[in-house]
Amino acid sequence: MAIIMIYNACAKLFIRYTQTFFKHLQNKVESCEYERFKCSDMSVAETSGDDPTWQSGNHEEEAVGPEDVQLLEVPNGSHGGPSGNSSSLLTSSESSSPSTPPGLLKGILKNRLETVESNDLYRQERRRRHSSADEDDFALLHGRFEKVPLKDFHAEIRAFKDVEDFLSRTLLMLDLQKTGLTQIIEAMVQKLLEKKEVSAQTSLEEARHAIFTQDSVHTLSKTIQGTMTSEVSGFDFDQNWICVMCDIPTVTKRHVVIARLHSPANLGSNSHEVQFVILVMAPVREKSTKSSLETARTFATLFLDIDFRHQLLLAESEYEFKQLLHTRTKLLIEEQGLPENRKSHLVLSAFEQEEQEGGKARCPLGQGLIRDLKRRLPHYVSDFRDGFVGNKTIHKVTSTTFFLYFACVLPNIAFGMLNDNNTAGVIDVQKVLFSQCVGGLLFAVFGGQPLIVLLTTAPLALYTKIIYSICEDFDLNFNAMFACTGLWNAFFLLIFVFFNTSKLMKYSSRSTEEVFSLFITFAFSADAIKDTIKDFNKNYNTDVCHGVNHSNSTNQNASFPTNSSLTTVSAMTTASTVTTVSMVNVTNSSMLAAPSGGGGIEECLRENSILFLLLMLGTVWLGITLFNFTKTPFLNAGKREMLADYALPVAVLVMSFFGSYVFREVHMRPFKYKAREQMFELAPLHLLPVGAVFAAAGLGFSLSLLFFMDQNISSALVNTPSNKLKKGAAYHWDLFVVAVINAFLSIFTMPWVHAALPHSPLHVRALADLEDRVDQGHVHQIVVHVRETRVTGIISHVMIGLSMLMLPYPLAYIPRPVLDGLFIYVAITALYGNQLFDRILLFFTEQSAYPPNHYIRRVPQRKIHLFTTLQLIQLVVLCVFGFSPIPYMKMVFPVLIMLLMPIRHKIIPNFFEPKYLKALDGHAH
Repeated sequence: MAIIMIYNACAKLFIRYTQTFFKHLQNKVESCEYERFKCSDMSVAETSGDDPTWQSGNHEEEAVGPEDVQLLEVPNGSHGGPSGNSSSLLTSSESSSPSTPPGLLKGILKNRLETVESNDLYRQERRRRHSSADEDDFALLHGRFEKVPLKDFHAEIRAFKDVEDFLSRTLLMLDLQKTGLTQIIEAMVQKLLEKKEVSAQTSLEEARHAIFTQDSVHTLSKTIQGTMTSEVSGFDFDQNWICVMCDIPTVTKRHVVIARLHSPANLGSNSHEVQFVILVMAPVREKSTKSSLETARTFATLFLDIDFRHQLLLAESEYEFKQLLHTRTKLLIEEQGLPENRKSHLVLSAFEQEEQEGGKARCPLGQGLIRDLKRRLPHYVSDFRDGFVGNKTIHKVTSTTFFLYFACVLPNIAFGMLNDNNTAGVIDVQKVLFSQCVGGLLFAVFGGQPLIVLLTTAPLALYTKIIYSICEDFDLNFNAMFACTGLWNAFFLLIFVFFNTSKLMKYSSRSTEEVFSLFITFAFSADAIKDTIKDFNKNYNTDVCHGVNHSNSTNQNASFPTNSSLTTVSAMTTASTVTTVSMVNVTNSSMLAAPSGGGGIEECLRENSILFLLLMLGTVWLGITLFNFTKTPFLNAGKREMLADYALPVAVLVMSFFGSYVFREVHMRPFKYKAREQMFELAPLHLLPVGAVFAAAGLGFSLSLLFFMDQNISSALVNTPSNKLKKGAAYHWDLFVVAVINAFLSIFTMPWVHAALPHSPLHVRALADLEDRVDQGHVHQIVVHVRETRVTGIISHVMIGLSMLMLPYPLAYIPRPVLDGLFIYVAITALYGNQLFDRILLFFTEQSAYPPNHYIRRVPQRKIHLFTTLQLIQLVVLCVFGFSPIPYMKMVFPVLIMLLMPIRHKIIPNFFEPKYLKALDGHAH
């Protein structure tokens, strides 16, 4: 029993002394932490200027009574103090002992309250200091490395001009006695500010702000450095030099300062042994070839050579330094001009490749035809397979098929109406659709390049009108004369094929193709504008609309009632097979009619003209908006591409719905339709006299020149290197197939067809996968892959053949202004990628917004504008003859197209150096 009592007493004594030890230890730790907190707060207060009174512990003390002990009573392990154990020990031992003096208890409680309060203040101050930190103390820096191509001193004209221009006024600082980055840059800027023109435009502070990321952190914003391969790390920076760039809004000219340091300097990461510093200062708004980056590329390319830099280190004067720069520039021009060193070259045309691949044959007759067959026959099966196999192929083929259908059937209706008027119904809409179906289907199956689209065009309709006029003047049978002219045309085309005359197209450069393409664009636009003016003259600007009454005699005036509603339904048939319905509905006294001199009735239908304009412009707007929908942020990429692919069909269907249903109360006259009992009627060639046969030969030869140029220029635009076609061209074979097709169409008095612009290049674009490329802020699209297939041509022309079953309705529900809107849509979309049009826009474009393409870099600006002007002169001459109201002047048009080639190769070179012509008139790769 005594042992147990002694054991309990020892245990209690041990526990008490243990509790006392831990209590003093905890107080010591907390007092040290508090003293450290006070010291840190005092230092913060001294540096920030805040009042540290509360931080030094001079706060008012409150009296603590015995009853306040319960505020600190917490279970063991709970929150309430820095340590749960100490708080628990306090409440279980000191507060429960009646022998503890009140003064000692008050001191303990006071110490505990100060400790808890000091910890709360410490946490609050840390949060306050972090949240109220100055923005300049914390910042984010974005770093990015980007590969910059070397300057091509041989091709890029601006490279040599930069060096020559800046050598005359470049500031040199040899053996600069500075070692720090800030000191070096400020010394170079001060040297630059010694110029009055510079000091009047900028200041040291503004330059420093443009050069460095921020004032407190001296990190260069934009630099160019060289890189090299290293045996140790595999890749390393050329740390001997650095080029610093800055753009300042107030500066109007570019300035360059080159500093050679007295001793190598450590300027930071990747720049440990810098001996040359190049500072380039340029305006913010400057021509793309004169920007700070382009100027820096010039000097960075010069300083990239280590041997050249060693020579610059040994230069003893500024004159010697500049002479070394000049010599190095000349040497780079020669070295980069060597064929083995060319980085930018021109792609050979199909004819040049053919000449290199194949040697001279013993009998050249028909050799071009044979080579085309050898080139294209191995790909014949893949032409069908590629229409079904591949990523997004089904979607692309489907959208392209609908595009081809609408892009062909609607012009066929328009040209069918035109031929119907020109030939008194001999060639009408039905025949044009049949010709398109048969000709396009045969070419899609048997043609060499299936991406070419055949179509009857306005020049062919013009030739048909000329032949009809000749037949009326000389009392000849039109069917026979038309067939004879078509057969002569096919005969001359076959001669062209067997004598390989398509090789002449190697002289048809890009400028010739673009002039002709732009002319076709103007022709489509002109047709739409003519129809609009004709409709307004017929329905809007009539004398009746202006309140002018006509009379057949001086004593008789015609007056008509002006009641609120007058409806006229007129014009019925003259033959049992002809149905022409014209409905006119005029409300609110909008019509005043009077017999004209010929006995007809003039009408005032202003609502028809307004609707005509609305539907035409609406078709253009909706089509172009959807065509460019991929450039918008709406929807996702797949849906944007789908809307762009179906832009033309959607625009036609939507605007046709508006014209035929929404505005159904405004009745617009449909096209005339004549149901034929017999489509295939052989032309009576035996009725032509001998003189007419020879006259048809002359017309056929002129027509064959038009076919030759149209077909081959369209083929050249389809097979342009930028389209990245893999299966090769077939100029001779395509011309052979076109000759056979038109010979067949001619004997049945069907309208002729040939390769059409701009439908053929647009067909390629519709089947292509495109990528957006950004070059110095300018976005342009490039072709990545094209599906070279025959499927789209076959299916679309089968659909055109089935459309003959939809005559007159529902095709008649497509209003005429929608057809004209399609013409303008096709004309506008054909301008994309036309370099001539792009250079025309440069006349009206600010220099700082010039795109950094290859000819802008390689050719002086005045030479670019001169070349564009010469092309415009050729275009104007074509338009004068092509749009002439005199029909026989238009017959000279094919000859003028042929003359474009000798003009390009015999006259144009007198104004330009060969390297400039290669850049302006070649296909850059």
